[in-house]
Amino acid sequence: MTTIKSFKAIEILDSRGRPTLKVTCRLSDGTEASASVPSGASTGEAEAIELRDGDPDRYRGLGCLFAVSNVNETISRQAVGKVFSSQQQFDEFLIDLDGSPNKSNLGANAILGCSLAYCRTIAQQKGLPLYRHFAEVSGLTTTRLPQLSINLFSGGKHAGGQVPIQDILIVPIADSVGQSLAMTYEVYQTAADLCGERYQTRLLTADEGGLSPPCTNCEEMLDLAVEAIARAGLTDRVKLALDVASSHFEQDGSYYLDGQILSGEEMVERLAVWIGTYPLISVEDGLAEEDWSHWSS
Repeated sequence: MTTIKSFKAIEILDSRGRPTLKVTCRLSDGTEASASVPSGASTGEAEAIELRDGDPDRYRGLGCLFAVSNVNETISRQAVGKVFSSQQQFDEFLIDLDGSPNKSNLGANAILGCSLAYCRTIAQQKGLPLYRHFAEVSGLTTTRLPQLSINLFSGGKHAGGQVPIQDILIVPIADSVGQSLAMTYEVYQTAADLCGERYQTRLLTADEGGLSPPCTNCEEMLDLAVEAIARAGLTDRVKLALDVASSHFEQDGSYYLDGQILSGEEMVERLAVWIGTYPLISVEDGLAEEDWSHWSS
């Protein structure tokens, strides 16, 4: 096994143009790799805490220099010279070093950046692509990348809130990444053409790259996705996934969806109708995060 030589973080801008971290891990044998930390526009109440600087004069308070300092000083100082037998052991080291229940001391962005950078470095040391190393860490064996899911349409907090649901994604069923990307391109461009024809909209993208047509309700957007897949000639080869992000339109146990007020039971029924009507293979956050009484439904 090889000891850790250093962790080094810098502040960068992510795909949204917001500050985040890029962390580089270097081992004593010279192997090194870097990882940047993702960040979402939609977060849950129980999620780990991203450490932001809070300086209103710099990136409107979203700067990450405190998290950068925690990597370069606290984490690097404590990790240098140590040997870890597994990804789990390294992650537990980071959690113990932070010592808080929600990663607020060092920052979830600092901790995740180091965890990802370490994982990439070990994969490189082994000569494995990252997805195969992830499989090994999980006790699995795989010879292919996970199935892609790619944002097609956005609403909610990712767009202008024209519909309550957050994302409709396409899931190409293909034998290779190259085929998946080619199919995705065709559906995406077809969807852009449809938006131009139907809504006279230009090809403008939302927060995570999806199109954001001015649909009047969720079913209209789902229908549009199905039509784009059909026009592309890929009905049997492309499925849909849905990120509902229901917490953002739930209040006091009721769901405010497309001008209707639904109970938890009615929201479950609406999701069941969508699953039965559209080629959905995944539904994320279909209910509000605290709506435990209906999650079992």
